[in-house]
Amino acid sequence: MSAPREQFGSRLGFILAAAGSAVGIGNMVGFPVAATKNGGGAFLLIYAIFVFFICLPVMLAEMSIGRHTQKDPLGAYNKISGHKQPWTMAGWLSIITPFMIAVFYMVITVWIFGYLFNSMIGNLEFLAKPDTFGNFINSSDIFIFLAVVTGLVYLILLGGVQEGIEKAAKLLMPTLFFMLIGMVIFVLTLDNAFAGVEYYLIPDFSKITASTVSAALSQAFFSLSLGMGIMITYGSYLNRSNGVPGAAKMVALTDTAVAFIAGLMILPAVFSFNPDTNTADLSDSSVSMIFSFLPKIFLALQSSIGYTGASVVASVFFLLVFFAAITSLVSILEVPNAALMDERNLDRKTSLLVLGVAMLTLSIVSITSFGMMDFFTSFVSYAGQSKSFFDVLVDVFYDTILPFNGFLICIFVIYRWKRANFNAELDHGEPSYKGSFYEKYVDFSVGTFIPAILLLIFINTVAIKFFGTGLIG
Repeated sequence: MSAPREQFGSRLGFILAAAGSAVGIGNMVGFPVAATKNGGGAFLLIYAIFVFFICLPVMLAEMSIGRHTQKDPLGAYNKISGHKQPWTMAGWLSIITPFMIAVFYMVITVWIFGYLFNSMIGNLEFLAKPDTFGNFINSSDIFIFLAVVTGLVYLILLGGVQEGIEKAAKLLMPTLFFMLIGMVIFVLTLDNAFAGVEYYLIPDFSKITASTVSAALSQAFFSLSLGMGIMITYGSYLNRSNGVPGAAKMVALTDTAVAFIAGLMILPAVFSFNPDTNTADLSDSSVSMIFSFLPKIFLALQSSIGYTGASVVASVFFLLVFFAAITSLVSILEVPNAALMDERNLDRKTSLLVLGVAMLTLSIVSITSFGMMDFFTSFVSYAGQSKSFFDVLVDVFYDTILPFNGFLICIFVIYRWKRANFNAELDHGEPSYKGSFYEKYVDFSVGTFIPAILLLIFINTVAIKFFGTGLIG
């Protein structure tokens, strides 16, 4: 007889853990830059609309399936569909996707930890050099940092839902939020900082194009950890006395708030460093911004607060990003871990050992794909470009498969599980949701235009990534 399923100890613990999965590297850097380059306040408005009218219904679908079945994504699909083959394959896709995403996310988290370590020991000047990042990711030190990050993630997951994931979320998420507020207050005291605030917040609707709208939706979908099986898995750990709609709204609000506040840190810092910054020249890549551009900004602070002060500011920033990365990584890895425990009837320790060996193997392969090993550096070629093993993971599993998984969950909920069951599950534990306008909206949207939009994004992404031409301008 299997052991009782683990559960979060409180509603707050669930919200913080789910928010921790949603708040990631993209929130801290990618979102502020995307907003600034695509209309500022206009982009923020479009993003908020997408979060609450398109992404939140998908989150409700995922959480409700998890809580109803008390299963991992594969088990949830199988339980509701009666092990019908197409849906079993969808379940497997929901397990493989987060595992492969975790592989490249582990690599980025290791880079962040390495920069955090170097900034804390006073190597900020070294980090700001143009060739540092390229040399760092191909150095032997990277494997030491990999061991440390792997150990930390393992210890959190080994603690289980309440003693590991929930405790870590209750510590890391409030700490991240208060540190972020502190950084914003400090940055806003710098010269020319409010020029960055102006670029960030003042709407410029002339910059809104079809591709901008698509980018805003993709950013919102990815930011909320949808299509990864996380919300199904975390929903399965949620006590049935806790309402899903209210909890989901709090997760969405927290994620959006952190992304918004991060913009009040990043852009004023950029404009303080260079008042003549042309936002069009800012990199679209979070990786480039974090590891190549921002260290120069922090080093420039030494003229006003000294080298030690600049190093402290850099350390706080990298600690913020590390907290965001580690909470996301824990959540992503818990999906395949839950599947191994459920589907193979393994205890948590054994499951994590199996998962850890596979993760470390592929993470090492990814690490060597930046020049250490030619085979993995020039792994394949498509759309006229040579791609590394790391690039393939990002292109296939992060950029492409996630909206397709979201499409599948919408179709599954409405046409296999059925609307009545979906609504009944959302009503349970939250009587105010029943009969509300939002219930009617979610019921209609999940079965009609939301899956159509997600399918269009999937097709457009495939066309861009693998054939070099997009359907949407």
